[in-house]
Amino acid sequence: MAWVVLVLSGIFETVWAAALGASRGFTRLGPSLLFGAALLVSMGGLAFALRTIPLGTGYAVWVGIGAVGTVVYGIVALQEPASVLRLLCVALIVGGVLGLKVLH
Repeated sequence: MAWVVLVLSGIFETVWAAALGASRGFTRLGPSLLFGAALLVSMGGLAFALRTIPLGTGYAVWVGIGAVGTVVYGIVALQEPASVLRLLCVALIVGGVLGLKVLH
């Protein structure tokens, strides 16, 4: 259960990161409210998951999911570049996250 919550919390990290960018420095109400709500859900889920998952592993997995999700969101929704080297770097993050899960 903790791993499911951790993955969902990592996804919500992507949501709050995207909303933070869309809020334009908290000058837009809707994205600012979404940022706050997603941040609470993400941090709350991380806190719950860290009750049973070791801190270093849980935090690294959470950040990795959020980082990869945010890069994918940027590529798909914001037309950010998707170069081979950039995608290789994302693959390395995914590999690290999977490795931490397997080694847990």
